[in-house]
Amino acid sequence: MTYPEWLRPGVYGALIGAVSITIVGFSWGGWVTGGHAETMASSRSHDELIAALVPVCVNMAETDIERTAKLASIQEARTFQRRDAVIATGWATVPGSKSPNRDLAQACIAGLKLDAS
Repeated sequence: MTYPEWLRPGVYGALIGAVSITIVGFSWGGWVTGGHAETMASSRSHDELIAALVPVCVNMAETDIERTAKLASIQEARTFQRRDAVIATGWATVPGSKSPNRDLAQACIAGLKLDAS
């Protein structure tokens, strides 16, 4: 099948335009693939969940009978070992959960205001 000669530049222009718009959209336009969007949504929901659970951790710390001893052991630990110290206190284990959450323990350190010391 033959196409008229005047149609060829229009087809080339449409193809080049489609490729250009795709490149610009994915690089500067904020377009993402479905997999990347799912990853971003999962990351945000995880971060929000941890932020919502920090008050639970702080409340568990405030109501703990051995609070002062446990806080002292956390403060005596080196900075990189504090998360493990919070996990050892049991404050990073959400009620109903069987194991502690490492991200919650890290966020709980900030919630207990132990970063500065």
